[in-house]
Amino acid sequence: MDRSAGLMLGPLMIGIEGLELLGEECRRLRHPAVGGVILFSRNFETPAQLLALTRSIKALRQPPLLIAVDQEGGRVQRFQAGLTRLPPMGAIGRAATADPALAREAAQTAGWIMAAELRALGVDFSFAPVLDLDRGISQVIGDRAFSGDPPTVATLGLAWQRGVRAAGSVAIGKHFPGHGGTAPDSHQQAVVDNRLLPDLVHQDLVPFRRLIDNGLAGMMMAHVSFASVDPRPAGFAPPWIDYLRRSLGFQGAIFSDDLEMAAAATQGDPGQRADRALAAGCDMVLFGNAGRRIDPFLDQWVEPDPLAAFRLARLHGRDGADLDALHASDDYRSACSLLAGL
Repeated sequence: MDRSAGLMLGPLMIGIEGLELLGEECRRLRHPAVGGVILFSRNFETPAQLLALTRSIKALRQPPLLIAVDQEGGRVQRFQAGLTRLPPMGAIGRAATADPALAREAAQTAGWIMAAELRALGVDFSFAPVLDLDRGISQVIGDRAFSGDPPTVATLGLAWQRGVRAAGSVAIGKHFPGHGGTAPDSHQQAVVDNRLLPDLVHQDLVPFRRLIDNGLAGMMMAHVSFASVDPRPAGFAPPWIDYLRRSLGFQGAIFSDDLEMAAAATQGDPGQRADRALAAGCDMVLFGNAGRRIDPFLDQWVEPDPLAAFRLARLHGRDGADLDALHASDDYRSACSLLAGL
């Protein structure tokens, strides 16, 4: 009997090494502490290979593990060969200056193509859209954001979410409460934003609030410290997650950003980082490259929180169309034509 059958989804989302599962990875993914897999470029060679990989992951346990990726478009698109090359969100935002209606249609179309291709290949969702503001300060954000104008980001983010939903997937907004206000890259170093909460409320939080009001399914926290609210990075700071839940009324799943990033290192060893992010209110924490280094800590989370597991279970994607059939469809050809016009 499969002892993993009937388990709730655990609070860890972890990476795997290559194009197919190793034996030790199968054992690790069956551990009750694990609830999902995040894939990277190293896990992709062809669409057929990726579909075989996701099927092998889904077959490991019931309910199946969540499978996610960063497939935003532009410079952050992990899967490329044989799939549609998506424009950066900033290109869509620039189109909004001359033709707002066209930009909304392009955002919805890009979200639909991205999600439809992922669903055809067994991936549940992408960590997108980016709802940060491009203030011309943060190079790690830059054209990953739609715009520096809060209403424009909100409008295009909502359109992107509509496209994703139409394809049978969910949108995961990031990086709450905003990563666009400082220059440092949280992958490389600690990041501090000294602005006050009222400044954020009227600017950076506007897009997040608009998508939350329209049923956003998931949110990824920023590894940015807002000293006026809490000295810890937002994903480790209970005041920020309490604000997200209580003041903004967010009912979806909350993800940490990758806990192996340099900005998370101030929170202790991997086990301590996960404990502190979960204690702050995250439902799922990410370790994209930990491999077997996460094994000594797994037994700390053998009893997942039922409410968190329920939120996560709602993120499974609907069955997608065959990729060849998708690419042969009139809807797909029209969508590609629209994006090519950007």
